[in-house]
Amino acid sequence: MLNDGDSVTVIRDVKVKGTSSVIKVGTKVKNIRLVDGDHDIDCKVDGIGAIMLKSKLVRKI
Repeated sequence: MLNDGDSVTVIRDVKVKGTSSVIKVGTKVKNIRLVDGDHDIDCKVDGIGAIMLKSKLVRKI
């Protein structure tokens, strides 16, 4: 179960829409915020910036 402020790891390569950047498997994301909608997680990724992720793409550390 995910909660606000948790740290998670990305379990699959994720293409960032609108750029040529990719978030690699194993990337750690700290201090997530849960939101309502299609994408469940609002967070910041080092080198990418603020993004929204789906909870099925991450695993709790």
